[in-house]
Amino acid sequence: MFGLLERLLHAARTYTLFDYACLKIALASFGILLGAYFADFFLRYATWLWIFFIVSYLTIVYRTLAALKRS
Repeated sequence: MFGLLERLLHAARTYTLFDYACLKIALASFGILLGAYFADFFLRYATWLWIFFIVSYLTIVYRTLAALKRS
């Protein structure tokens, strides 16, 4: 399992800006499709989804700013 993960991470290091843009578009589209098909389910958990979004977003912002400060 760890070998596969290492291979995937190594492959991701070769991604270009276009590759990351395609990945983000694919993931966003998939999220929108899931939201469209399971709207009632997700609306019941909207508060938790917002909490997860805010916490993960702030974590990424913090780690990015910390990395910029170190370099």
